[in-house]
Amino acid sequence: MSPPAALLDLDGTLVDSNYQHALAWYRAFRRHGIVLAVWRIHRHIGMGGDQVVGALTDERTERELGDEIRASEGELYFEMIDEVQPMAGSRELIEELGRRGHSVVLASSAKPQEVDHYLDLLDARDLADAWTTSGDVEATKPEPDLVKAALEHADDGQADAVMVGDTPWDVHAARNAGVDTIAVLTGGFAIEELEESGAVQVYESVVELGKQLDQTALR
Repeated sequence: MSPPAALLDLDGTLVDSNYQHALAWYRAFRRHGIVLAVWRIHRHIGMGGDQVVGALTDERTERELGDEIRASEGELYFEMIDEVQPMAGSRELIEELGRRGHSVVLASSAKPQEVDHYLDLLDARDLADAWTTSGDVEATKPEPDLVKAALEHADDGQADAVMVGDTPWDVHAARNAGVDTIAVLTGGFAIEELEESGAVQVYESVVELGKQLDQTALR
């Protein structure tokens, strides 16, 4: 039997971007006269961007300002994207999973230009078997579309897979697609939150996951 496909989240898992996203959302809301606590925004990082405005405010704000706030967030985040760095051990994890025979798909619903930036940052174009962007999904996390799209991109459309992510939204999306998630703490969410969401294992970092691969379904 071939080993399961490895579906690796990008934002907050392989690249250290969650707090830049939280700050970009804060500035985008403030630009439109809405001031929110950054900690509240961070709780929603990992959720699909099309759902964040409504989740943090109300239906009226979503209806009247949602598209403008999202456009502002994209612009403001891209101004900070050069500050984003790879998580320690990310490229090595991709290399090791490939060496072990896993089909490696970088599973992201980020905008194509952001994914391109991350691929260059990780120098991963020749390491990953495939990757996804916002153009591959209709419904965003916690809906399962992203995980299903990543499975379709895996070698031979493998049905057997393991997700690696950093937020409860990653875990929920994977569960909704029938895929288990190994979580890391790099996104700023607690072990208890990730486990309660359904993560089968939680590691402190990508480096620790890499050291413990033999104890996981990605062995």
